[in-house]
Amino acid sequence: MENIIEIRNLSLFFDKYQALFDVNLNIEKGSLHALVGESGCGKTITAMSIIQLLPKAAKITNGEILYNGMDLMKYTGKQMRSLRGNKIALIPQDPMTSLNPLYTIGNQLIESIKVHSKVSQHQALRKAKEVMNLVKIPDVENKLKFYPHEFSGGMKQRIIIAMALATSAELIIADEPTTALDVTIQKQIMDLLDEIKKEYQTTILLISHDLALVSNYADYISVMYSGHIVEEAPAKEFFTNPIHPYSLALLNSLPTTNPLLKLKTIEGAPPSIKEKIDGCRFNPRCDFYKKGFCETKSPVLTNRSECHSVACFIK
Repeated sequence: MENIIEIRNLSLFFDKYQALFDVNLNIEKGSLHALVGESGCGKTITAMSIIQLLPKAAKITNGEILYNGMDLMKYTGKQMRSLRGNKIALIPQDPMTSLNPLYTIGNQLIESIKVHSKVSQHQALRKAKEVMNLVKIPDVENKLKFYPHEFSGGMKQRIIIAMALATSAELIIADEPTTALDVTIQKQIMDLLDEIKKEYQTTILLISHDLALVSNYADYISVMYSGHIVEEAPAKEFFTNPIHPYSLALLNSLPTTNPLLKLKTIEGAPPSIKEKIDGCRFNPRCDFYKKGFCETKSPVLTNRSECHSVACFIK
């Protein structure tokens, strides 16, 4: 399969502190690729590096980010602005960060379509109605006149997804798109993204800490810990044969339907980027830690099989 995104040896610093360590990530066209891990592991900053929406303090010091073979690191600001929201769309955790509270949803959708597609007002209105229907927003004629605060959280996420569809985005970066939603609405949003992937062959990079949610939709899994990719595999392979101690800990901490089983948690928290840890950065929390070994060497992501890579010394 052909890759739409290839991140090669990406390193990123916040001032003098390193946040990403030689990250490599390939995203196949038409797939839903889940980048998972706890908060603070570097998932979002990796995704934001693709579209170059980084904080001022962040600086990429090494690496390439290829989009359909073109190195985005060499793009001008104007070229990136043309790409963002057009070919690559973002669904943020909080949709209110992408919706202007002073304008109706109709105005915002139409403006977005006109900017990226250069069509007439009438054509943009027709497209806005079409994508609103596609994301299953009822009573479209009326809802186009609503302001963002008049929609629920789930409906606002649908509108952001509609904006991505309106510009025919090839890649959607969904950054924890269901975090603030209840379980029923979470499933509706994920079902909608899955439908879009299958119907339009849209590629989706899903940022998530919720492996239970991811397990039902992902084609491929990349596990991130403290700025490192520590395990990668097709979803089916990952959930049947997890290898890295961090992956095992994440899976073991999932709630079960058995009320007699105590929920197992991962002791401690991911380290701050300011925290110096020798060797494997997971070693202070690892159940398989080997004294005199794991704190002296840093494991490299290596192939355990044709489709399964792990950064760990455990055989």
